[in-house]
Amino acid sequence: MKVFIAGPRAISALDKAVNEKLHSIYVNNHTVLVGDANGVDKAVQKYFANLRYGDVIVYACEGKTRNNAGCWDVQIVDVPAHVKGFDYYKIKDKAMADDAEYGFMIWNGESKGTLNNMINLLSANKSTLIYLTKTSSFYETDSMEKLQRLIMLCGQDTQKTFDKLRKTTAPIAYQQVSLF
Repeated sequence: MKVFIAGPRAISALDKAVNEKLHSIYVNNHTVLVGDANGVDKAVQKYFANLRYGDVIVYACEGKTRNNAGCWDVQIVDVPAHVKGFDYYKIKDKAMADDAEYGFMIWNGESKGTLNNMINLLSANKSTLIYLTKTSSFYETDSMEKLQRLIMLCGQDTQKTFDKLRKTTAPIAYQQVSLF
């Protein structure tokens, strides 16, 4: 199974409970898809590098890795030259969500990028395990409705961000209209 693991740059140390989940991924020989950012990406990379785990793929925009603790293979994600800022890294994250079969997000209840990853995964009907650091609890989500209930624990700013991201990230359902 390919597991997309991500979280905010603001979190650089992993809780014991998160380490136990990562160990389960290791023991079950799942393929880890991880980004190259500081924070959770770097901490997850260090965890698997310390285990000398080989089944990790690091995703990087245009092949320029900021972190690759285990010298693993790099999945190069092409990004158009005009794309900048949040949208630049959003393309890489979407590629990981597309390639994954399951998500594991370590979230502080605020990170826009991590929230966008959850929306991408759920929009593709992929379940996601979320470790919410605010509550030190795990939440299994397999629908936008479950994610929305979780977001209610996070405050109004996160709810507004969710509503905005959902409109721009979730696939649009088209209805065919007969003219006759």
